[in-house]
Amino acid sequence: MKKFVLSSDDVTPNEYSISYAELLNEAQLEAVMHDSGPALLVAGAGTGKTRTLVYRVARLVESGVEPSEILLLTFTRRSAHEMIRRASGILDERCRRVEGGTFHHYCSKLLHKHAEAIGYPENFTIIDTSDAMDAIHMERGRLNIAKGEKRFPRKSTLYSIFSASVNKQLSVREIIEEEYPQFTSHIEKIEILHSNYISYKEKNYVMDFDDLLQKSRELLTEHPDIRREIASKNRHVMVDEYQDTNSLQAELTQLLSSVHNNVMAVGDDAQSIYSFRGADHRNMLRFPDLFRKTKIIKLEENYRSTQRILDVANRVLEQASAKFDKKLFTNNEEGDLPGLVKAANMNDQSRFITQMILNLREQGYELNETAVLFRNGRDSFDLEVMLNKKEIPYIKYGGQKFTEAAHVKDVLAHFRVLLNPRDAISWNRVLMLIEGIGPKTATDLFSWAHAEGGDPFHPDKAPDVSERYMAQLKALGNLFSELKKLSGSVTEQLQAVVDYYAKFCKKQFDDHPKRMKDLETFVDISGTYRSVEQLVEEVALDPIEATAIETEASEKDESPLILSTIHSAKGLEWRTVFLIQCLDGIIPSGYALDDEDQFDEEVRLLYVAVTRAKEQLFITYPALFQSRYGDFFSNPSRFIEDIEQNLLEPWLLVEEDQPPQIEGEND
Repeated sequence: MKKFVLSSDDVTPNEYSISYAELLNEAQLEAVMHDSGPALLVAGAGTGKTRTLVYRVARLVESGVEPSEILLLTFTRRSAHEMIRRASGILDERCRRVEGGTFHHYCSKLLHKHAEAIGYPENFTIIDTSDAMDAIHMERGRLNIAKGEKRFPRKSTLYSIFSASVNKQLSVREIIEEEYPQFTSHIEKIEILHSNYISYKEKNYVMDFDDLLQKSRELLTEHPDIRREIASKNRHVMVDEYQDTNSLQAELTQLLSSVHNNVMAVGDDAQSIYSFRGADHRNMLRFPDLFRKTKIIKLEENYRSTQRILDVANRVLEQASAKFDKKLFTNNEEGDLPGLVKAANMNDQSRFITQMILNLREQGYELNETAVLFRNGRDSFDLEVMLNKKEIPYIKYGGQKFTEAAHVKDVLAHFRVLLNPRDAISWNRVLMLIEGIGPKTATDLFSWAHAEGGDPFHPDKAPDVSERYMAQLKALGNLFSELKKLSGSVTEQLQAVVDYYAKFCKKQFDDHPKRMKDLETFVDISGTYRSVEQLVEEVALDPIEATAIETEASEKDESPLILSTIHSAKGLEWRTVFLIQCLDGIIPSGYALDDEDQFDEEVRLLYVAVTRAKEQLFITYPALFQSRYGDFFSNPSRFIEDIEQNLLEPWLLVEEDQPPQIEGEND
């Protein structure tokens, strides 16, 4: 018998077009070249995690892996697209075919494809947080919960309870007993309400964000054939920011990689600060137990900060109990010692910061190269007053997203109805724009539309329609007819809805010119969406950020100073960072002192703040803390109190005209 040996089509290391060994440090190269089996990449702050992932994607594609068989899961679609774009830039366009996105986007894609297996139609719609809360509120109304002596939780609290139940894999009862003990007397009613909310979603063919994860888990566990089909396609799975995953996402990671077992989790357990969203930093610590024979690779060389800033970061992190041991180092210059600034009061703290910012500006620093970080949004109120006095422009991270604004949600509701006529919340929103139609009439029209002989797209044909709003209902029916005719163009469809909505916008909002400007911008960018289905789904899963309503500056000005909570600052960096209100009771929070897990997260929160700084770091606190409850003397955070002065240098604030004090004068 003759033999013919087939040569491998895979590229060998000697044939790579990219000089990986020259472009990466030793640990990065080890991660990029990791071939098969599970791996955990413990990547410290500023150690080139994204760069490593980008080169790993390129290396896998260059090695002959079919790009569509690489799954890259991230926490924002933007970061996935940016990594794939960069990989394409260093290799070639094959990288564009890599499957990249968030857990929610990927799960949505799977569920639409296999909707029948979970008892949903393919055209189910996704409701955002606001719509989910409205649905909960509507179901609460149907329960006729009496206003008793003890308050019943608001719709936002109920949504948080239900969401925590899914993400932490605990019952509603357990969540209430552990996190909302003030509502234990209402547990039975809340459980009924939760059951009714689930029924509402199933009946109306809608899913909230948590359903996307939960139902994907059900799909993959209850249908082994579908799981094998999906996991077989995922030859390599990479999960970024793994420290921010919850228990459900960790389980999904295992299911999605269950055939080939080639999974790489990338993250920094020391930057896990989102437990309030259900994130569990222990997922990283448990990864080697979940995936046998895991290879652990540590990235410790920092490319962002000076060594003196890293020395403080390492010293802070020593105080956490559950962690991977690592020590950040750099080849950057040593830099200035970080400063610990004790101010007499909050006003002096604000004076110091504004004066330092103006000094830095005179030295050539741009305002947007400096950030002021704080634990809570209210911690910066005094500083904001001072910045306004000094006419220093600033922007504060956070606030309402574009697609959460009422006028944008109104427009999107028309498309949600077009795609899924059973979406009761969207129907109510559309109908109640019309003057004279309230909740009862809207409910009656919805019921008629979905009964035998009803027509959801021609509500004017319903019996007993009042003459007061007959013309408006006809106009609404005409809009739906026009949208169906324009189905080939997202921009034309959106423009039609905006034109229809303009009269409602003008009647409802005093600032309607700004809101209409938002909608005009929305029309302008809508050409990037292939279909209305894609538009509705993507703006729900990945909301557009800015709105014209938030933009106050009418004149051109220099790029503003950054004010941000520490949570919002994660992943960002600035030349100079001020961390204000670094007080015991704020960092760490007084609520965390008796809980080891929460206490550790407070350590990690400070570590995240410190590692945002590239060149200069100032940690400030007022000796006298002023609040609505009165003034009291405060202590610096216990996390910095014992850091040696050769690592964190004390600064003394002295008034300009204050005479020097003679030693012993006040003894």
